[in-house]
Amino acid sequence: MAASSKPVIISCALTGSIHTPTMSDALPVTPDEIVEQGVGAAEAGAAILHLHARDPQTGQPSPDPAVFMQFLPRLKQSTDAVLNITTGGSLAMTVQERLAAPLLAKPEMCSLNMGSMNFGIFPLADRYKDWKHDWEEPYLRSTDDFIFRNTFRDIAYILEHLGEGCGTRFEFECYDVGHLYNLAHFLDRGLVKPPLFVQTIFGILGGIGAEHRNLVFMRETADHLFGDAYEWSVLAAGRHQMPFVTMAGVMGGNVRVGLEDSLYLGKGRMARNSAEQVAKIRRILEELSLTIATPAEARARLGLKGGDQTAF
Repeated sequence: MAASSKPVIISCALTGSIHTPTMSDALPVTPDEIVEQGVGAAEAGAAILHLHARDPQTGQPSPDPAVFMQFLPRLKQSTDAVLNITTGGSLAMTVQERLAAPLLAKPEMCSLNMGSMNFGIFPLADRYKDWKHDWEEPYLRSTDDFIFRNTFRDIAYILEHLGEGCGTRFEFECYDVGHLYNLAHFLDRGLVKPPLFVQTIFGILGGIGAEHRNLVFMRETADHLFGDAYEWSVLAAGRHQMPFVTMAGVMGGNVRVGLEDSLYLGKGRMARNSAEQVAKIRRILEELSLTIATPAEARARLGLKGGDQTAF
């Protein structure tokens, strides 16, 4: 598992659906804020921007295609980064709601969660007392009784309608080792085709824990299942973000940062935007004699159709 000679693809997840506005004033909520932070992250070195939408008034996660269309065309015009739209949406959305914006936009890439799971973010609610919006605390606390649904039928539906139907390729989000085997199942069925972009995720309650031995195990398992037919990437939640993505870079992988995954730049220091995190991991990787992939290099390695083939 020596470091790869290939440039490292940096993904940046700008806002997500885990953190709420009370937790950080830096969290982008409005389309203007998402565009500003997306452009900054791309200029700092992110080849891929992973995108969710929020209600501009309340900051609540939104599946509304009209909101996505307030920032997707502007990001496409302002950056060359790959625009990667969520199909995970938020914990309260149906599969049909989660697909509304991607099916309209027909992007180059979307995220795709590879299994149903308990997805517990309820411990976050105990850290705050004064909330900006009424929805935040109940949203977080409800996740102690929530299953994030991604059945085999759901996944096949997304692969057919978004993958085959729109020419979109996927960031396969694997929160546990079983998700890697689920992906291998779809590869065996011919419903997904290499090169696979496998995002292994650590530190979400309900998924695999943020331990370095788990990172090595997930990499070894992916190597066993996919050989040279995949590109490996790593993200980790909260304080684990920088140590884990640094370790991934050293091991020849790609990395994901951004305020969706962590609100901090370092211990006790909140990030002012996602670009700060991109700049930090870029500096770390370059000091380790690694190079950073351009959007064009990322498109070539991941087999993407190109920004000119999207519907926005």
